[in-house]
This record gives sequence, C-alpha cells and structure tokens, in this order.
Amino acid sequence: MQANRLHGLPCRSLSCFGRTVTAGRAASIMILNEKRNAELTQLQKELGYGFRDVKLLNTALTHTSYVKGENRSAGHNERLEFLGDAVLELIVSEYLFVNNPNMNEGLMTRVRSRAVYENALFDAAKSLELGKYLLLSHGEEHTGGREKPSILSDALEAVIGAMYIDGGIEPAKKLILSFAVDFINNAVKTVTVKDHKTLLQEFIQQGHLGQLEYDVVSVTGPDHKRVFTMEVRINGTPYGRGSGSSKQEAGQNAAKATLAMLGAADGGAAEAK
Repeated sequence: MQANRLHGLPCRSLSCFGRTVTAGRAASIMILNEKRNAELTQLQKELGYGFRDVKLLNTALTHTSYVKGENRSAGHNERLEFLGDAVLELIVSEYLFVNNPNMNEGLMTRVRSRAVYENALFDAAKSLELGKYLLLSHGEEHTGGREKPSILSDALEAVIGAMYIDGGIEPAKKLILSFAVDFINNAVKTVTVKDHKTLLQEFIQQGHLGQLEYDVVSVTGPDHKRVFTMEVRINGTPYGRGSGSSKQEAGQNAAKATLAMLGAADGGAAEAK
C-alpha cells in the first residue's frame, strides 16, 4: 500500500468545504474544496479503491469532536463505524468458515473475537497513515487525537463501512483481508493451543452433551516432584486421562485427550458416547 505521501495535515476548518446545498428534507451535502479533494484522492490510492461518492469517505474520517460549534452542520463517522464493524465481523467469519472446515462455532467465535480487536485495526490505520486525514476538533488535535488507537481504529471501521456503501462487499473485503489475515491465522494458532479445558467446556455446552467433571485418579512421586493424573468424565462416563506436575496441567492434558477422543482436537464436531 505504499504511495507518495502528502505532507502536512488536512484542513480542519469550515473553509475545507464550499457552499452547503439543501434539497427539501435531504440532509446538507458538503461540497469539498480542492485541497480536501486532493487529500482524499491520495488516501484512495492508499486504499486501492476509488470512491464514486467521495463525500462518504470524508464522512468516515470526520470525528464526532469536529461536528460541534462552527462545523455542526457536517456529518460524523459513528454510523459508518457501526456498519463497518458489522462488515468486518462478516468477512472475518467467512474467512474462518472457509479456511477452517473442522472448526466448530464456539472456537470460531473465540478466534474471531481475538482477531477483530483494536490492535489489528490500529496497526492497519497506522500503515495507511489514516491519522493525517482525520477531521478533528482543535481540542482533540491538541491532545494527540491523530495517534489515539481508539480514534484510528474507529475511523478505519468507518472507512470500511463507507467502502461497503459505495462499492459493495468486494472492495471492503479486499481491504479487510489485506490487513486481517495474519491476525486471524495467529489467533487460530493461539486459541487452539492455549486452553484445552475451555475448548472442551465450549464443545460440551454447544453439543448439550451433559455434565463435565475432572477427577483425580492418582498422585504419585515424592513431595517435591508430584505427578497428578486426572480423568475427564462426561455424565459419569470416563474419557481422556492426563498427567502433570500440577492438577491444572493434568486437567489440561486430560481435556486435550478427551477432545481427541471426541474428534474435536481441531474444533470439529462430534457426539459424546
């Protein structure tokens, strides 16, 4: 996404815009001036997408702090942010569904929630230098608003929403996958190996398979080097066993063994005996 960068910050005053046009009950439409159009043209090159209605992009970059006082007639980006958040969740969900055919709903939900978080959006917004295109109040400007993770992340979601309204799902999807795939794949690796007891609990609950219990089968070894062995029971029926130097470790290993027995080691679906 590299391109020649504009120097300086966007115009933040009402002079960024020309006259306001009204038609009946239609909302005011701000006619962008030459300077702002040039800024938005540069950003569109960074995004790899040309807007048919560039005012949507301008609105996506307008923080709520900007639309107060002399700029109160301008729209802000919160509605587009709401829409963009939903589009982002849809695209990540589709990617998980298509690329992880053995992953169950509970695990996909955990991976998605881990992948779609502020850091991913913030990093992408920084790479686009989105901050320099934002319209902010003087107060927000002076407190470092262009570098705030929450403002940048929200603005990127708003841009996604604007792209969806302007061009449909495909350009929004292209942008999302350009920055989200690595986060999604890392989340898959992290979540699937992190906590087998949680994964087993979710699997049991999703399938309504009954009551899950962990029983200590044995404790061996000297006091300074104990080895615990635990067994998973579902509705009283024994399943996997696991050992470890603590009950927690033994329980995790027992859960892992049980997930494998149930055919859910990779998040797949199966039914308990």
